[in-house]
Amino acid sequence: MRNISSIATMQNLALQWKREGRRIGFVPTMGYLHEGHISLVHRARKLVGKRGRVAVSIYVNPTQFGPKEDLSKYPRDLRRDLQLCRAAGVDTVFAPTDAGMYPHTETAAYSTWVIEEQLSREMEGRSRPTHFRGVTTVVAKLFNIVLPDVAVFGAKDWQQAAIIQRMVHDLNFPLTIDVAPTHRESDGLAMSSRNKNLVGNLRPQAIALWDAIQTAQQRVSTAKQPLSAATLRKQLQRLIEQRPDARVDYIEFFEPSTLRAVTKVSRGAHLALAVFVGTTRLIDNARL
Repeated sequence: MRNISSIATMQNLALQWKREGRRIGFVPTMGYLHEGHISLVHRARKLVGKRGRVAVSIYVNPTQFGPKEDLSKYPRDLRRDLQLCRAAGVDTVFAPTDAGMYPHTETAAYSTWVIEEQLSREMEGRSRPTHFRGVTTVVAKLFNIVLPDVAVFGAKDWQQAAIIQRMVHDLNFPLTIDVAPTHRESDGLAMSSRNKNLVGNLRPQAIALWDAIQTAQQRVSTAKQPLSAATLRKQLQRLIEQRPDARVDYIEFFEPSTLRAVTKVSRGAHLALAVFVGTTRLIDNARL
């Protein structure tokens, strides 16, 4: 397995793979890998086959963090990540530097951005106004560097995956986006690198997100008519905030393909929520 930090070296390797007729599977990550990430690696391998090549990027992208968010506290352990990638059969890890990804000169700062203007307005986009500008920009750059035929994303970040799919379609990137199911802990908590920050009594409180999802699924499945989104939102918020350290950022109900909000919730609608447990912000989602 190769560990590459140079953009030019990664591009040249990808071009070599292309000349050899090898399909490239790509899993972009911010590192501190867990079983969910490794499941994406295995999925990428299956999609490109034995002759294909699988690349994983490990890069904590600063431009998708707001000024008061947890960039400095985001967990990092590159040595451990490399060991996990090697064990999972990754061919190349691309771990660039900030200076490489966002170059500037003495007279000009980095100033080119990729912005999706429809799907990114609500939920994460409303709570974190510059977040998706950073996500779409860095992912577009990574696609141009790694040159994948298929890129695998996790469904836990449903809105992100939808935005990346729209970007790929609108900007004519020659690749396929594959969205893999959310990987969960045994108690239902969605796997996330930020779960490391749930220490002491915070970890059991984090199950509030899964409890809310299950409650919503049960109520929708047994309802004889569509439910009021506003009423169901209040019920789920009360359920979550019974925990002393849990605070709801948002709870939204929407159409899964368009992300358009719905006022009446019935089977097939999608639920997404963001919750602070202590100072750690967690997200999750599910189809109802």
